Amino acid sequence: MRGVALSQTLISYLDIRFSVHATENSDKVFEAVHHLFPPNHVDDVVFKKAKLKGHYGNPITLFETRIKKKEIVEAVVKALSSGLSELDKETLLREIDLHMKKGSLYIRLDKQAAFQGEFKLCSADPIRVHIRFKKRKLEDIIKTCRELGILL
Repeated sequence: MRGVALSQTLISYLDIRFSVHATENSDKVFEAVHHLFPPNHVDDVVFKKAKLKGHYGNPITLFETRIKKKEIVEAVVKALSSGLSELDKETLLREIDLHMKKGSLYIRLDKQAAFQGEFKLCSADPIRVHIRFKKRKLEDIIKTCRELGILL
């Protein structure tokens, strides 16, 4: 994270959401998501579970959590910073208006890549990472994300 203390980043919390379709192996999807967390904090992150139905009545399970614990927030941001390619960081910056809303940055990660321990942007059936900043001005958030290494 380029030496920036989390208290200076002004991150309030992280929300992580993902769905598991009936055709997916939930253990593998959880393994993919767990690549965002440090191994010593995986058990500290508890996901709420909701049963949903897809467009054709197929069962879908939605998992979501809010993370406020400083060490975990810092680790997830560090994982994103080191795991996203320069191309994805450039894409995020170029399309920042599509990823920002009211002081929050929204990142969608490919589940298959995350299972392999890599983080890639995607739009279909993603792991959704919502980073909520205390400051709401776009310029402040871009500056913070650059300092953290999430944006170029």
